[in-house]
This record gives sequence, C-alpha cells and structure tokens, in this order.
Amino acid sequence: MASRVEKYLAHLDHLSGGVEPLFFPVESTKPGLPGVTTVVYQGMPEDLLTALTYGLSLAEHPEWRDGTPELCLSVRSTETAWAHAAGFLAEGLRGSCPFSYGNIIDFGEPVAAESDMTAFCVFAPSVLDREDYVGIDVGPRGHEGHDTINIQGLYPIHEAERQFVTEHGLEAFWRLEWDPYDVRRAPVA
Repeated sequence: MASRVEKYLAHLDHLSGGVEPLFFPVESTKPGLPGVTTVVYQGMPEDLLTALTYGLSLAEHPEWRDGTPELCLSVRSTETAWAHAAGFLAEGLRGSCPFSYGNIIDFGEPVAAESDMTAFCVFAPSVLDREDYVGIDVGPRGHEGHDTINIQGLYPIHEAERQFVTEHGLEAFWRLEWDPYDVRRAPVA
C-alpha cells in the first residue's frame, strides 16, 4: 500500500512525465512534525525552475477545511535559492500561515542574488491545470474522510508590489502587466 508521500510523489511523476527531480530537505523546527522536502524540476516546463514542497500539508491550520496545501514556485532561473526559499517558507510558516490565495509573505531580504524580490504572493499555480493542483487524494485506500492536497502557487514579488497588494488587493495587482516567472523584472507597482 502506497504511503501518503508516495502517492504525492506519484502524482508529481505523472505531471513531469517521469523526469527525475532533485530533492532538498529542510529540517523540521516543529515538534512532532517531520521536515519539509522541496522537489525541484529544472527546465520544467520549458525554461522554468519549478519547485514543489512536501511537508507543509502535514501541519494543521484552522482555515484548512477542504484539503491541506503544498507550494509550487516556478521561475525563469537556474538558481536553486528560489527552491530553497519555498521549502524554508513552507517549513517555517506551517501551522501559522494558511497559504491562501491573496496571502502575502515578506521574506525580509532578497530571495536570490540575481533579484531584488523580497516577498511572495499566493495564488493558483499557473504551470498546472486545475485538475492537477486541486483535490489530490493522498489518503490510503479505504480511508475515512478526506486526505487531500491542494497545490498553491507561490509568486516572487518586489517590496513595492507587496505594498501595492496590501493596499489594493491581489486582484488589482494581477491585472497589471507583469511576467510572473521573470525574477529580474522591474517592479510593476
């Protein structure tokens, strides 16, 4: 019988066509919870580095009613600092941040040497189809209740954009002209 993590990894294998990812573990700082692992695909899709977490969904949060989140970050870069940041945020904020659409996370410093971006916003992952990121069943066969994962998109943004989203909302920001994958772009707000 496949474990929860095996079911999730099988789902990712299906999405990637079996491409072998890199795995970056993040040691747990939460008593009773195992660490978080970032699963990284370089050049998928196309020229993007895509990182998905596993371990965030093992925590609990009062807002998580229809499944638990994992994160997906896709950027036009080869720097694995982006993937490490996703794992660091997932591990450090699990249980306290709901990682709901519209949440803004201040990283507090530039995420990677190639960029001035210091924050992230959470929204639907643009590199996956809805059926591939919502309601991923990871429970054992015949389990009672639901054990589902919903993958949330994590988008790097500039400090000025973080402030714009705080003042005007994510929808107003999303309507601006910007490339969500370009970590070297100028601020749009």
